[in-house]
Amino acid sequence: MNSKYERQLKKGVLEILVLKLLDQQTMYGYQIIQTLKDYSNSMFLLKEGTLYPILYRLEDEGCLTSFWNHSDSKDVPKKFYKITEKGKQTLKELIDLWTVFSLEVSKILEDSKDE
Repeated sequence: MNSKYERQLKKGVLEILVLKLLDQQTMYGYQIIQTLKDYSNSMFLLKEGTLYPILYRLEDEGCLTSFWNHSDSKDVPKKFYKITEKGKQTLKELIDLWTVFSLEVSKILEDSKDE
């Protein structure tokens, strides 16, 4: 597969995937990376340099909030991300858009098979 095209396709869905995971539970960055990897059979192998700008952008837009977990143990503090009500509404809108988008792309791909 052409990795340039694969990267472009993946780039368009990362926000919706991150919001969906955070709608299910509050997570820290590495946990999001691992969950995406596990849920996608390693299709989505994100690096921190890809994920964190998305998280910061979604937080700036009011879709996420973050907080540090300072445990009493010797664990390193982790920054957790939580979806907001605005984020839940944005996720719903993105899912609706994705549904229409993927349906229309599928129709075009199916129609082109007949030619």
